[in-house]
Amino acid sequence: MSDEMLPVALDDPMQFNCSPDNPCFNQCCRDLNQALTPYDILRMKNAVSLSSKTFLREYTSRHTGPGSGLPVLTFKANPATGHACPFVTDSGCSIYNDRPASCRMYPLARAIAKDRATGKIAEYFALIEEAHCKGFGVQSGRTVAQWLNAQDVACHNTENDKILELISLKNQIRPGKLEATEEDLFYMALYDLDDFKVQITEKGLLASMDLPGEYMKTIVADDLSLLDFGIAWVKYQLFGKTLEG
Repeated sequence: MSDEMLPVALDDPMQFNCSPDNPCFNQCCRDLNQALTPYDILRMKNAVSLSSKTFLREYTSRHTGPGSGLPVLTFKANPATGHACPFVTDSGCSIYNDRPASCRMYPLARAIAKDRATGKIAEYFALIEEAHCKGFGVQSGRTVAQWLNAQDVACHNTENDKILELISLKNQIRPGKLEATEEDLFYMALYDLDDFKVQITEKGLLASMDLPGEYMKTIVADDLSLLDFGIAWVKYQLFGKTLEG
């Protein structure tokens, strides 16, 4: 079977099943070149109880996206393991509940389109049939929508769509590569959240901005609030968008 991408609707039957009984079990977790989103990093670093700085240093590599000009993070390549995910084990994923969005989605691809008039996002899905995977053609007993719900992917898509919107804004206003200091700012605010928090709470990063005290408490209360603020702060710092507190 050659690799194919077949459009599917949410009410279509999901003819795919992954289990330890599949002869290819764990093979999709090897030979990886997998982009990781800020929300992926947030979930994984908390799952293994590491600071963002330590997690990023030990498990990721940083590149610059040729199209977006923005930082792109992938798992650190390790030829000794066949470029396997650092969290895959013989019995499966060791951080399964906090695995990245692309792992949850597989073997589905997702595209979105935003209505400019209403702001509503429409989703489109396709089944990626890859020759190495032996899970295709198996009746799962679920529709595509039910399968997606079982993967608990909705919150990942919601958070990752915010990054896609940010990338779209950047490409409209500042196409091409950012300055090195700007790229570092983007990286800190979206990926290195623990350092971002230190810069805010201990280094006075936002001292000149006169943000309300209660708002400041809210944005450092948890990682997701901080990530949302980081997106808004990047829009303000790099693209001149209003930062409302």
